[in-house]
Amino acid sequence: MIRSPGDVRGLRIAHLIECDGPGGAEHVVVQLATTLQASGAQNVVFLPAHGEGWLARQLEASGVAVETFRLERPLSPACARSLVAAFRRRRIDVAHSHEFTMAVYGAWAAWRAGVPHVITMHGGPYYAGRLRRRLAMRAAVALSGCTVAVSTPLARKMSRDLWLRPSRIGMIPNGVRHVRPDRTSLRDELRLGPDARLLVSVGNLYPVKGHRHLIDALALLDGHHPSLHLAIAGRGEEADALAAGARARGLGDRVHLLGLRADVTAVLAAADIFVLPSLSEGLPLALLEAMFAGRPIVASEVGEVAVALAHGEAGVLVEPGDSAALATALDRLLSDPARARTLGERAARRAAAEYDVSRMVVRYVEAYETLLTRRPAVGPSRSAGSPARPTTGVAHS
Repeated sequence: MIRSPGDVRGLRIAHLIECDGPGGAEHVVVQLATTLQASGAQNVVFLPAHGEGWLARQLEASGVAVETFRLERPLSPACARSLVAAFRRRRIDVAHSHEFTMAVYGAWAAWRAGVPHVITMHGGPYYAGRLRRRLAMRAAVALSGCTVAVSTPLARKMSRDLWLRPSRIGMIPNGVRHVRPDRTSLRDELRLGPDARLLVSVGNLYPVKGHRHLIDALALLDGHHPSLHLAIAGRGEEADALAAGARARGLGDRVHLLGLRADVTAVLAAADIFVLPSLSEGLPLALLEAMFAGRPIVASEVGEVAVALAHGEAGVLVEPGDSAALATALDRLLSDPARARTLGERAARRAAAEYDVSRMVVRYVEAYETLLTRRPAVGPSRSAGSPARPTTGVAHS
């Protein structure tokens, strides 16, 4: 349940996302939809047909409905029409799209259906490299009642890229629902001895996540910390290259690629230090989960990471892509258990105060309610039998 600023019971919300794999934006959709559903709203998540199915599986038994769409080419009026029909059939009150592709199609369909629309951008603005995509994104923002980034740097970049006033892009940080693991068996799984130290990183194995720099840092630490291991939870295109790089540095038996894990909280609980070596981020959920777990953290100063870690008071910040700086920061924490413990405790307190999932959901509810008080919508049509829903007015996010 959420500590809502208004009554969400009966509110019909559509959530749209192009990918249904186990990524950060997908996790946010799951937590947002299921929390709202538990609070009495009616939620429908729109996913690609013939997708991976991960996100749909996370919604099983939650009461959240799932619909699929087909997007078989970059410009598909048929996809937009199918979304319009679904919005009308489901009598949707608010549509909420995540990331570039569904921001565009969701805005298009919501405008046609006369439904208020919210956009959330989670990571790097993937549209920025092509003028046509910038124009499409700018049009989507113009058709939408609220556009949100998950970090202040991302909001600023979107404002610059799309030639928009900064006030047009709001910011709502991500949140997570922390559940303590019953037990953790990762050290046994990896057959670590009692003197072994363990670094943990969580994130898909893509170049932007910076895992190569983390392996380089581990190699630099080899002389001082010969029993130091690294476990990376995630999957992706870099898996073979990372394994080969570890072997080339003589670290093949100390770098453990765990693949996709359903027990991330248990993986984090086994860590001596959590490491986020990303080259670019918004506000990664893995960081927040590590904070809730009370792990000492070393992280690249990207996106909203510095804010989350209170600018170094709740974790160590390093320049992205700097393996030597990463190694130095890790060495200092490994050599100073008392400081590591203090940082972990501060991170846990900050996570509980600022990044619980309920805070994120309340902020989105405020945005929904603000848009609903602005009815009637400006789109060309609104389905019969779906009147404006009375709500309490709240400040726009």
